[in-house]
Amino acid sequence: METNKGEIRRPLLLSETASNTFSDNVNGRGDYDGDEEGYGNLNARIWIETKKLWHIVGPSIFSRVASFTMNVVTQAFAGHLGEVELAAISISNTVIVGLNFGLLLGMASALETLCGQAFGAKKLHMLGIYMQRSWIVLFLCCFLLLPLYVFATPILKALGQPDDVAEQSGMVSLWFIPLHFSFAFQFPVQRFLQSQLKTAVLAWVSLAVLIIHTAMSWLLVYVLELGIVGAAVALDISWWLLFLGMFGYTVCGGCPETWSGFSMEAFSGLWEFFSLSCSSGVMLCLENWYYRILVLMTGYFDDNATLAVDALSICMNINGWEMMIPLAFFAATGVRVANELGAGRGKAAKFATFVSVTQSTIIGLLFCVLIMMFDDKFAMIFTSSADVLLMVKKIAYLLAFTILLNSVQPVLSGVAVGSGWQAKVAYINLGCYYLVGVPLGVVTGYVFKTGVEGIWAGMIFGGTAVQTIILIIMTIRCDWEKEAEKATQRVKKWSSPASESHT
Repeated sequence: METNKGEIRRPLLLSETASNTFSDNVNGRGDYDGDEEGYGNLNARIWIETKKLWHIVGPSIFSRVASFTMNVVTQAFAGHLGEVELAAISISNTVIVGLNFGLLLGMASALETLCGQAFGAKKLHMLGIYMQRSWIVLFLCCFLLLPLYVFATPILKALGQPDDVAEQSGMVSLWFIPLHFSFAFQFPVQRFLQSQLKTAVLAWVSLAVLIIHTAMSWLLVYVLELGIVGAAVALDISWWLLFLGMFGYTVCGGCPETWSGFSMEAFSGLWEFFSLSCSSGVMLCLENWYYRILVLMTGYFDDNATLAVDALSICMNINGWEMMIPLAFFAATGVRVANELGAGRGKAAKFATFVSVTQSTIIGLLFCVLIMMFDDKFAMIFTSSADVLLMVKKIAYLLAFTILLNSVQPVLSGVAVGSGWQAKVAYINLGCYYLVGVPLGVVTGYVFKTGVEGIWAGMIFGGTAVQTIILIIMTIRCDWEKEAEKATQRVKKWSSPASESHT
């Protein structure tokens, strides 16, 4: 609604214009700027934003759980082959693949900034160009990371793994090289689709591939008797099917405005794209590696290492499953903030942040209470050992507090990704996690002889809590209108002249 300078702007109640605008925003198409004027009460505004947010969160949770479950299925089939086979699959998947997964996933998150802001600014042609640039950068990085797979056996032996497990894990790691290269293509296309709110296809492709993966694992492991190699090959094929399903949707008419075919423009500006991708990769992989270090430190510093690692592994499994929810909020918040900033709507980006943080925190509180209520029950899913159950009960409060913090911190990281703050947050993560959290965990666990409880508490309060507080302060003090201006400048800088004819 336009007014003269002297007029007082008033909400349009029950008018056709307001009704149509409200309907457009519920479906994610409107130009809502975060101001309540013209949009009724606060509840209506929250409902509009919640619809937009959960349009991304719901499918993201499902697709992440499905991908996580594929790994569980692979480990289950390997577990029936023997203890060494189970250990080999678990270690190669967690240590070798896990380290590379975190870095490449983080690098691909640069697309959440660029594609999200370009989509909000209606520079639709650039989304396909950005995705192709990301393919090139991640594919080249995959070659740089190959030595971790090739030399997995000596690396694992140096980390203290038994010879038979290290050798078997090294062999499995070689078979995981195709899986490794699939990340370079699957992660970017996933973020390409996510940034333009085409999230339903992510859920359906993930469901179909999960079913195929389960059947294929049975065929290769049991029918063709390929053993642990069959389990690894099934996972390789399944991850490539994830990419092919999403890319097939893209090129077969699913994204007519954002995909116009392969272009030589993708080879321009690669160094700047690489720099942003590296910032994103460092930011996320520092978080991804933090709790892996916790398990490693527990094995070295706890007096009863086996019992402590068993209890901690159970807690980390529970935390891993629950983390699928805040990670979905991380993705959704990055998209929402980037879309609104790219469209020049700073107030809407601020409001999207408020709604996302609030809802994720409420869900985190719910799980926190459940862990405290069933502190002596949930571990029975994994073990019947009385000693392990007692240890889990002892440290359950730390799991509850970790879940609560993890319901806030990833959402704020999503704000950082959507705003393009990756480089700043990478430094914050490095300082909080590795210069404060890890040393404090060593002191509380080793010096004060408190074992796993002290190590975990030190790393939570010294690392995760401090990082969360800093991100909260950054978000509160953020000048959102200035960030919207920066986003507009970034979109102009990264857009090519050819893109103008497509917008």
